[in-house]
Amino acid sequence: MINIKCNLCDNDNLLQINCSKDRSFYLCEKCFLISISEANYISPKEEKERYLKHNNGIEFEGYVNFLSRAINPTLNFLNKSMIGLDFGCGYSQTLSKILYNKGYNCEDYDPFFVQNALNKKYDFIFSTEVFEHFFNPKKEITKLINLVKKDGIIIIMTERWNSIDKFENWYYKNDPTHVAFYNKKTFDFIGHKFNLKILYDDGERIIIFRKN
Repeated sequence: MINIKCNLCDNDNLLQINCSKDRSFYLCEKCFLISISEANYISPKEEKERYLKHNNGIEFEGYVNFLSRAINPTLNFLNKSMIGLDFGCGYSQTLSKILYNKGYNCEDYDPFFVQNALNKKYDFIFSTEVFEHFFNPKKEITKLINLVKKDGIIIIMTERWNSIDKFENWYYKNDPTHVAFYNKKTFDFIGHKFNLKILYDDGERIIIFRKN
C-alpha cells in the first residue's frame, strides 16, 4: 500500500500497479479509481499542445460519429426547450454544433479554449472524453454537478478499465494527458456520493445520470 490520497474519495491507502516504467499508477480499492502520480503530470503547455493535434471538428465524420455514441441515447431524455453545456468542449466546439443542427441549445466551456462564466445552472451537461483528464476528479465532478439543475441530465463519456490484468496493455492509459481511469464501481460510487440516478449505461464508455 502507498500512503497517498485518492483524488476522488480521499482514501489514503492506495495500491501501486506495476505496469509501466514511465508512469506510476495507483488503484483505490474503495472507489476503484486508478490515478497516476503527480510526478508524472505534464505541464499545461504540453497538455494544450497535445489537444491541438487532435483531428476534432464537425468536418471530421469519424469524430462526429464518435460523439454521436453519447448524443444519440441522450436525446431520449432531452427536449428542445432545455439549455445544455458541453463541459470540456475542446478547441473545435463540435458537440454543441451537432446538437444545434438537431434543434438543441448547448453552450461551450473549456479551461484551455472557451471562456464561460459558468454563472447559471443547466438542464443537461455533456462531458465527453474529459473525465480522464481530471487531475482532481472530486473537485471537477463537484463543480460539474453543481452546474446542473435538480432533475438535470449528466452525460459522461470516458473509456473504462475492467480488469487489472488487462490494464498493462490498455492503450487508453498511454496518453500522457490521461491521468484518471474509471471502473463501473467508480461510477457507482460517484452516483451514491452525489445522489445521481443512472438512466443509461452502455457498459463501456457512456453513462447518463439524472441529478436527484
